[in-house]
Amino acid sequence: MTSWIRRAGEDSLLVETGSLEISHRLDALLRADRPAGVVEIVPGPETVLVTAPGADLSGLRSRLSHLLGTARDAGTGASAAGRAVTVPVVYDGADLDDVAALSGLSTEEVVERHTRRELVVGWLGFAPGFAYLTGLDPALHVPRLSTPRTAVPAGAVAIAGPYSAVYPSASPGGWRLLGRSLMAVWDVTADPPAVLTPGTRVRFRAVTG
Repeated sequence: MTSWIRRAGEDSLLVETGSLEISHRLDALLRADRPAGVVEIVPGPETVLVTAPGADLSGLRSRLSHLLGTARDAGTGASAAGRAVTVPVVYDGADLDDVAALSGLSTEEVVERHTRRELVVGWLGFAPGFAYLTGLDPALHVPRLSTPRTAVPAGAVAIAGPYSAVYPSASPGGWRLLGRSLMAVWDVTADPPAVLTPGTRVRFRAVTG
């Protein structure tokens, strides 16, 4: 099992899980009983990065190997369900009409398909608190903008390819904007600062502005 765990820089180990489901299980196991010295756990689609400055990486590798085996032995569908979050959205985004045209749907059908499914936070990336939400209706798998915007406001709700997201802060971005939410999904004073953490189940709810 240790062949699935590689050194990543001076202070980190990268665990190759092979699937998002196992990444979420391993992430949950590590957070439930964090090994000594571990300061950061970063789950990805098929990996989990574990950073532990100054720790005994040989001992940590053995611990990770055991936990990876536990995560894999749990079996398909055995991962604990993450907490549920409902995100209210005003669907008046600048790209809503374009998404409708690209998908062959009406704007009302775009909103209906975006709100009827429960999505799951796969991982965080791009910017602090930016959660990649998996499980988007295939009819809404539209390409990113050919030219990204120089500024997207915090709270913008968007889609690109197979993912949806809520922009945690103002930033450049090339995802297509469906609407906006007043829910703050990133707060540096909170613990954890990200509302949408890996494994969280997310539903969007249409509201009026």
